[in-house]
Amino acid sequence: QVQLTESGGGLVQAGGSLKLSCAASGFTFNNYAMGWFRQAPGKQRECVAAINWRSSSTHYADFVKGRFTISRDNAKSLVYLQMNDLQPEDTAVYSCAAMEGIGLAYSAREYDYWGQGTQVTVSS
Repeated sequence: QVQLTESGGGLVQAGGSLKLSCAASGFTFNNYAMGWFRQAPGKQRECVAAINWRSSSTHYADFVKGRFTISRDNAKSLVYLQMNDLQPEDTAVYSCAAMEGIGLAYSAREYDYWGQGTQVTVSS
């Protein structure tokens, strides 16, 4: 059974940091690119960052460049999102997703598996 389980969300003040984790199971993690997406109330889901299977390629949305870092540990089937200098506009549910293959994608429709998400709330 495929599972993606996010953790690390919470409430933080503007300028603060959080590190999200996503634990994967039920599929061959090394064969999948991983992405972090977010969705705020009333807004469309958007890609925050993505990383290919061997961490040789990453993608970041313009609005998080220089603040967020995606990484993965294939030995532990984990993917991380380090978020620094958080702002109120970063408030959203953050979900991880897995896409089979050696490529990289930032379109949600390319991804095969999804986690339930973790809430990140940034107060001003």
